[in-house]
Amino acid sequence: MATLSAVFKLIMAFFMVLPQILAPVPAMIMEDSFFEKWSAEQQFTEDYVVVIEKDPDEDFVVLNFADVQLKDLEYYEGYGKAAEDMMTKLIEEQQPDLITLSGDNAWATIAYINLVNFVDSFGIPWAPVMGNHDGQGCMNEFWCAYLFNEAENCVWKFGPEGMGYGNYIINIEENGEIIHTIFMMDTHNDGTFTDENGNEVSGYDHLWKNQIEWYEWAVNGIAAIEGHVVESSAIMHIPVYELKTTWEKFYDKENDCFTGEYAEGSFGVIHEKPCPGAVNNHFMDKVLELGSTKNMVFGHDHVCNASFLYEGVRLSYSLKLGTGCYYEDGLMGGSTLTINSDGEATFAHHFCA
Repeated sequence: MATLSAVFKLIMAFFMVLPQILAPVPAMIMEDSFFEKWSAEQQFTEDYVVVIEKDPDEDFVVLNFADVQLKDLEYYEGYGKAAEDMMTKLIEEQQPDLITLSGDNAWATIAYINLVNFVDSFGIPWAPVMGNHDGQGCMNEFWCAYLFNEAENCVWKFGPEGMGYGNYIINIEENGEIIHTIFMMDTHNDGTFTDENGNEVSGYDHLWKNQIEWYEWAVNGIAAIEGHVVESSAIMHIPVYELKTTWEKFYDKENDCFTGEYAEGSFGVIHEKPCPGAVNNHFMDKVLELGSTKNMVFGHDHVCNASFLYEGVRLSYSLKLGTGCYYEDGLMGGSTLTINSDGEATFAHHFCA
């Protein structure tokens, strides 16, 4: 049962942030205007993306927070402070150049505003994607997206129309050269789909066909600018289909590890059945064909932190941040992608008690 103190704090917070709650409402009437037109025939140009400069003398650090996912009252019952303390500790330790959130960011209105304001307060560029629970407990998903759009230090872009919310590209540049690209992509919610055998199946969604076409267009466009394929990473909420199929065939549940060809270079554990999209969208086939993306970072499955190489692409669960929704002690914290001057990214976990 919620304490009277927590209820009182929530009521007071409601009136304090009421202007921020109402700010997106007029924009909802013009929601379509926030999305850009896109076609595969248009020319890719550098002004299409967010650009962040890398210090030539330092590695570029991306710190990811996954599935913070707090409700309103939880923020005032101690869970909010615990999450903020954990984020503060990780930011102070890792000194990130970019903070990312891999979806299921919060579960209710005031919790969402608190999270946005808190992450923005560090003055560090930050970039979120949507998870399948974003928009629940709030007015709608656009309302959440608008908060990101208006935050001072958030580099969020709504992205092309007809692809969900928040498909955008971040180029890391050093001395005027694109050395690494980060794709932020919306894996949507759930629904009913037709599998490759013509059967209807229900479950989680994933990237749509037009998103995969957009990804290919961008990879090729960036390669044309630089004269070579640029290494990239993709951050999204729901894992790719291949994570589940690899787990089914090559994960030793008794010893908590990958086996066979996936043993070398793997680390972390999978303590629940992976939940990718209900059907295979063949995004991984396109990734392997293009040869750009070498790291994919996911959230979604809270008690997993496994990372392994799949045909040269590292598939990784980010550590869950905090105790929102469900969690496992010892599997909380944040995860980083550390990018060197050659554009190569290294993935790692950073645990918090």
